[in-house]
Order: sequence, then C-alpha cells, then structure tokens
Amino acid sequence: MADHSQTVAAPVVLVGVDFGLPHFDQELEELGLLAQTAGLDPVARLVCKRKVPDAALFVGSGKADEIRMLAQMHGAKEVLFDQALSPAQQRNLERALEMPVNDRTLLILEIFAQRARSHEGKLQVELARLQYIATRLVRRWTHLERQAGGIGGRGGPGEKQIELDRRMIADAIKRTKERLQKVKKQRATQRRQRERRDVFNISLVGYTNAGKSTLFNALVKARAYAADQLFATLDTTTRQLYLTEASTSVSLSDTVGFIRDLPHGLVDAFQATLQEAVDADLLLHVVDASNPAFPEQMEQVRKVLGEIGAQDIPQVLVFNKLDALEPGQRPAELLDCYEVDSVAVPRVFVSARSGEGLSALRQLLADTVLARAVPQEDMTPDDGADL
Repeated sequence: MADHSQTVAAPVVLVGVDFGLPHFDQELEELGLLAQTAGLDPVARLVCKRKVPDAALFVGSGKADEIRMLAQMHGAKEVLFDQALSPAQQRNLERALEMPVNDRTLLILEIFAQRARSHEGKLQVELARLQYIATRLVRRWTHLERQAGGIGGRGGPGEKQIELDRRMIADAIKRTKERLQKVKKQRATQRRQRERRDVFNISLVGYTNAGKSTLFNALVKARAYAADQLFATLDTTTRQLYLTEASTSVSLSDTVGFIRDLPHGLVDAFQATLQEAVDADLLLHVVDASNPAFPEQMEQVRKVLGEIGAQDIPQVLVFNKLDALEPGQRPAELLDCYEVDSVAVPRVFVSARSGEGLSALRQLLADTVLARAVPQEDMTPDDGADL
C-alpha cells in the first residue's frame, strides 16, 4: 500500500462490485470507515454490478477505464476494492489504472499493523502480512533483505531474484511462526493458572466499533484504549471484575473486534488472541443497537465464532449504545430475550458511555456465576450413585 506516513491523508477511490450476494454495502460505508481508519481520504466511490468477477481485471476493461478517469478527475493516488483481489488481478489493474491498487484484505492488515501494541499482536499481524505478501511476488518487500543473514543467506550467483524473494519470505514466515509459538505457550500457561484457581472466565466479543472496550472500561474501571473507530483495540486485555451481587471475582477479557470478510490469514494468525473467547465460560456478545445493520453484524460474529470453535459457549447479548437510540426505538424493558436460531438468548440493553443498564448486566452476570456454582455444591453422594 502507498506510504501514508504523511499527515495529509492520501486521496483514494473506493470500488465495490455487487455480485448479487446478500448484505452488499451499496454505499461502501464500511470500506470508507476502514480507509479513514488507515489514514486515507476517500474522494470518490464507484459501485458496479457483475455476475462473476472478470478473470483478468475483476471489473472488466470498460469499467477499469471508468475507474481510471474517475481517479484522475479527483486526483486520487490509489484505488481500493471492497473485495479480495487475486495477485494477477491486482497486477493487471495497476497496469491498466497506472496507480497502486489494493483490496480490503490488505487495508485491514495495514490497520492491524498500525494498531498492534503487544509483542504477540505485532507478531500475529506480521505473520498475516507475510502470508498475504507471499502470493504477490512483485518486489514490494525489499525491507526483508535486512532480516536475511548467515551463510548462504543471499543464495548462489545463478539464483533468480524471484527465488530469493520466495526464500526470504518463507524464512521470515518460519521465524515469525516460531516466535509466535513461544508466546502461545506462555499464554496457555497463564490460562492453566487461571483454571487452577477455578476463575469464571468471561470474554467480550462483537463486531468492531460496537463499544466493547468502552463497556470493558465501564465494568472494570480499566483504561483500555477505546475510540469511535474500527479496530480501536487489537490486543486482548484481561482484568478481574468483582461482582458484589455474587460476592466473587470473575476474569473479564476484551478481544479484537470482528468484521465482515475478515481475512482468513488474520483468523489463523490471531488464533492465540481469539483463544480467550474459545476458553471462556460465557461470551458477552456486544451489539451496536443503534446500527440498522446489527442483524448482519451479529451473523458475521457468529460466523467467526464458528470458525474458531466457540459457537457452543453460552452467550449473553449486550445491546450497547442505548443512549444513541431515538426515544421511539428505546426498549420497554432493559432485560429480555432475543431469538437466535430458534433459541432464546438473554439480552440486556446498556449504554457503556452513560452507565444505564450496567447494574442489570452485573446482576445478570452474578446470577449466571451463581447458577453454575449451585449444582457443584449440591452434588452429594446418594446410595453410591456415580456422580
């Protein structure tokens, strides 16, 4: 992607192709937010319809000409596609448009690279970026040459440059995976220690910008970074939350936000971070109640939870941003049930910002913790029956 280190946001054209799939973003609103989060300035948007992607240019030659003229008219320096492009399509488009072309996948990777703070988060992003770049051998990663070292690091004089590139990328991926494995072991040790203490684990999950980190801060009075932007939080933060109503402490973790078409490389690379959700006793699925597209966003979260094996963990739906709802949209009760796949799931309406509904949420969490504890205490041997 072009260098965005300058303070002036680089102008970009956003392009989306409607293939007739459900939930297509006609306004390219989310892509625009992603672009702004990455420090870009969307100056024009173009949406077109196709039955299938064009093998060479994704959009076809006529539409590519239209995109080039639109970019020139608005002084754009880059074109962003809302879908994933193949390496060949990306190269062909760059030749046709005479400017850098990138897709949603790389945009998300760049945002993750900007936001990662912890050692683990940086390693995870680096691995995902390397795996993405490995399929695009167009000499965009000369910085990796500095990492090559040792005898034979440069290869023989007859070795082709593309083979050198492949070897450098493969070596970098191998090194990053080894370093990540060590971090995963450390995290697993920390989890086992929590399990030995028999701590009830709760993980916050939800679509990006649903307000998870703000809710996390409101519950545990922490100072996790929270902002009204996509992917404000990347690194998992875990704190102890004391529930006065249950006279006990629980472990509360804030995880990375999910998004539509999350690159598979990121799901894989962030397995250690998302493992907090897999190992939870309860998931707090935070939903932006003020967003008209919340049902689609909930579906995307459920999809990712299925991919990481967390779909069967008990959930409580937390419909956040109650303060952003119009008076006519406000619920009659703060606590009710919401049907998901014909199953009634407990739901609580809150405003993490104003604090409304938080006491109801804490009571619900306390009831859940106590309900789990009761059967264990009541299990006493009876006539030699197996427990």
